[in-house]
Amino acid sequence: MQKGLSIKEIKQPTNLDISVIFTPEKDVTNYQYRVSKDGQYADYYYIDGNSKTTINLTETGKWSIEVITYNEKGITKKYESGIYNLDKDSPILDVGQEALEMHVGDKLSVLDGVKATDNLDGDILSKVVTNVDQLDLTTPGIKKLVYTVSDEAGNTTSKTVAINVLKSNEFSLMMVQTIIIFVLLIFLFLLVIYRRSVGLEKRIAKYGIEPLKDNTPSLFDNLYKYYYKVVSKLSKILSKSVFITKYSKRYEKYINTVNKSYKSGLDFVSTKFIVSFIFILIAVFSKTIQYELLSIYEIIFPFFLGFFILDIIYASKYRIYLKKIENDLLQAIIIMNNAFKSGRSITQAISLVTTELDGPIKEEFKKMHMELSFGLEIDVVFSRFASRIKLKEVTYLTASLSILNKTGGNIIKVFSSIERSLFNKKKLQIELNSLTGSSRIIVYILFLVPILFIIFILLINPTYFVPLYTTKLGLIISWLIICLYIVYIISVRKIMKVRM
Repeated sequence: MQKGLSIKEIKQPTNLDISVIFTPEKDVTNYQYRVSKDGQYADYYYIDGNSKTTINLTETGKWSIEVITYNEKGITKKYESGIYNLDKDSPILDVGQEALEMHVGDKLSVLDGVKATDNLDGDILSKVVTNVDQLDLTTPGIKKLVYTVSDEAGNTTSKTVAINVLKSNEFSLMMVQTIIIFVLLIFLFLLVIYRRSVGLEKRIAKYGIEPLKDNTPSLFDNLYKYYYKVVSKLSKILSKSVFITKYSKRYEKYINTVNKSYKSGLDFVSTKFIVSFIFILIAVFSKTIQYELLSIYEIIFPFFLGFFILDIIYASKYRIYLKKIENDLLQAIIIMNNAFKSGRSITQAISLVTTELDGPIKEEFKKMHMELSFGLEIDVVFSRFASRIKLKEVTYLTASLSILNKTGGNIIKVFSSIERSLFNKKKLQIELNSLTGSSRIIVYILFLVPILFIIFILLINPTYFVPLYTTKLGLIISWLIICLYIVYIISVRKIMKVRM
C-alpha cells in the first residue's frame, strides 16, 4: 500500500474534484495536516490515530497540502505536496450584440467585437469557435450563430447570436444612386447651358440695340421665392409648438440684421431644420455611393451638425454687423454734434446722419427717425436703439440723452464730451491692436497647429487615428482631447483679451 499522499501534484488545470488520500505509516500515532489555497492557509486538521484521511478539493484555486506525522518514538516526519491546479470557473464570452442584421451577399466578420477571457489563461479569443461554416447565409431568414470557447481546464461557455439575413439591397441602392447621379447631371447640364447663354449674350450685346428690360423673374429668382414660401409654411407649422416658439425668441435680434427677408425668429429656426435635412441628404448620398445604409448615429450627427452650424454663421454675421455700427458710431456722433452747433434739432440731426452715412448705422438711424416721426420720446427711441445694438457706447449715449431730456442742459457740450471720449477710445483701440497684432497671429497659429498636425498625420498614415473612434478607450480619449482643446482656446482668448 502506498504511504503518504496518493496524488503528489496536478499541474495541468482541471475542472474535476480532486480527492487526495493520505495513508500514514504503521508506527504513526497521530498527525496533523494543513490545506493551503492560493498561498494562504485554508484549513487545519488534527488526526489522533493511524487512520488514513481523504482530503477533498472542490473549489477553484491553486491548492497544496502539508502533513506532519508523529510516531511512538517522538520522531516527526513532514510530507509536502506540489500544486493542485483546480479551475471550475467558465470563461467569460462577450459577443457584443445578441442580434444582427445583414443582407444576402454581405461579408460577415464573426470575431469583430468578440472578447473571450479566462481567469487563468487570460485572453483566449484564439480558442473561440463558431458554426458559421454550417450556416446558409445566401438565403433570407433567421440564422443562429453559436460561439463556443473552452479553457485549458475544460470549462466551456457558449452564446448564440440571432442573424436576420435580409434580401440584398444592392438593386435598391443602385437605383437610388442612379437617380441621384441623373439629377446631378441634369443640373450640371442646365448650369452649363445657362453660362453659355450668358456668355453669348455678353459677346453680342455690344453689336445690338439694348432691348427692353424684361421683368420676368429668372429661374434662380423663382427658386429663391419658392424657398421662402417653404420657410414660411414651415414656420407656421413650428409656431404650434410652445417650446420652439420660446426657442425662436433668441433669434429675434437677427431680424433686419443677418437676414432682412425673415420676419420672425421662427423663420431662422425653420432654416436650421431645412439645412439639417440637406445635411442628412448629403450623408445618405455618400453612403449610397458606398452601397451602405445609414445607422442611427450617422443620421443624428449630420442633423445636429446642420442644425447648429447656422448658429455660428448667424453669430458671425451679427458680430460683423455690430462691428460696422461700432466703427461708424463716432462719425454719426460728429455729424449730430455739428448739426447741434448749427442750430438743428435732434430729429434733424438724426435725419442728417441717414443722408451722410451708409451701411448698418444708416438703417438704425432710419428706424430712430421713423420712431420719432410717429411721436415716440427721444429717450425711448434711443433706449430701443441701445436694446437692439447692446454696445457700451450706445448705452452711454442713451443715458446722457435721457438725463438731458429730463433735466435740461447744454447738448452741444454733452455731445462734444461724448465725441471726445469715443475718439480717445478709438485711438486707444487702434494702438492696442497694433501692439497686440503679432501676439494675436501667434495665438491663431497655435489654434491651427493641432488641426494641421492631424491632417499631416492622416496624409502619411490614414489609419493612424482609427483606434480613437473604433474602441471605447479611444472614444473616451477623443472626447477628452476635444474638451481640452476647447478649454485651451477659451483660456488663451481670456488671457489675450484686453478690457478697455
